[in-house]
Amino acid sequence: MTSHYVRPDVQAYLDMAEQSGAPKLGEMPTEQARTMMTMMRGLLDLDPINLTVVRDISIPSPTGVIPARLYDARERRDAGPAMLFFHGGGFVVGDLYTHEPFCTEAAAALDIPVIAIDYRLAPEHPFPAAPDDCEAAARWVASSPGELGRNITGLIPCGDSAGGNLAIVTALALRDKPAEVPVIALCPYYPVTTMGVLGQSMIDYAEGYFLTAASLKWFAEAYRSPPNDPRSTPLNADLAGLPPTLLTTAGLDPLRDQGRAFAAKLIEAGVPVTFREAKGNIHGFLNFRKAIPSAQRDMMESLVLLKAIITEIKA
Repeated sequence: MTSHYVRPDVQAYLDMAEQSGAPKLGEMPTEQARTMMTMMRGLLDLDPINLTVVRDISIPSPTGVIPARLYDARERRDAGPAMLFFHGGGFVVGDLYTHEPFCTEAAAALDIPVIAIDYRLAPEHPFPAAPDDCEAAARWVASSPGELGRNITGLIPCGDSAGGNLAIVTALALRDKPAEVPVIALCPYYPVTTMGVLGQSMIDYAEGYFLTAASLKWFAEAYRSPPNDPRSTPLNADLAGLPPTLLTTAGLDPLRDQGRAFAAKLIEAGVPVTFREAKGNIHGFLNFRKAIPSAQRDMMESLVLLKAIITEIKA
C-alpha cells in the first residue's frame, strides 16, 4: 500500500532501533526517559550550526522564571518577526538542548531570531502549565523586551509534536486576546491536535514506527489534560482568524491523521494553509537528521516554504 511506503534510510533506522533492544519512552521512569531524549541528540541528530548569537535568557511569568534561548545569525538587525519555538516530547521530555540543532537551522534559513521556550513539563507540572508558560513567553517576546535586544514586529509560533500543539494553542490564545504584536504565521510539525484516538494511522502505525500507541498513552496520563479541552485538543477549537499556516505531517506517524484533520479544519475556517506530508518518514524526524539523512531535505523544504510565507506577509 502507498500509505505504508517506507524510505530506505527510515527502514535502516527502524531496523537499527529494533535490534538495539532499547526500551520505548513509555516503558521507563520519567527521568530515564529524559536522559534518553538527551542522549538521542548526539546519536541521531546533526550538530547545531554556528550562529553569531546563542544566548540564554530568563522570561518572567506569574508562576516564576521560564528559561529560554535566543538564536540569531546576526548580532544586530532591523525590526522584524521572530519565531517562538516549543519543543516536542509528549509534554514530558525534551528541552532547549534536545532541539537546539533545529533552532539553529531555522534561525539561519529564515534569517530571523528564534526564541526557544523551556516550558514546564509533566508529570510534575501537568496541564495547563505548558500552555500557560508558552502564552506568557509569547506575550513577553511580543513586547520587545530589552533582554532580547530586538524590535519584534510579529510572532511565528512553531513546534514539533507536543510543541506543535503548544504552537497552535498559543496562536489561539493570542488571537482571542492579542499581544503587543500579531501572530503572523503558524508552523506546527506533526502536531498533537487531539488527545483522543483519531484515524486509521493510529492503528497502522501503533507499533514499529518509533512513536507507539503505548507511548502516547503514557504521555497523556502524565499530562492529565481534560478531555476535549481546546487548550489541549485544538481540533475542537474555532480556528477562524488564525494566521497563514504551514503544517507538516509524517506519513508513518500515528498522529498523521489528526494532523491532516486539523489542516482540513483550518481550510474550512478560511485560514490560508500550506500542507506538506513527509511520505515514508516517521514522527520526530526533525531530531533524526543524522540517522535519517532524507529528513534533512524534509526540514529544509519546509523552511523554504515558511520563508516564502513570511516574505509574502512582509511584502
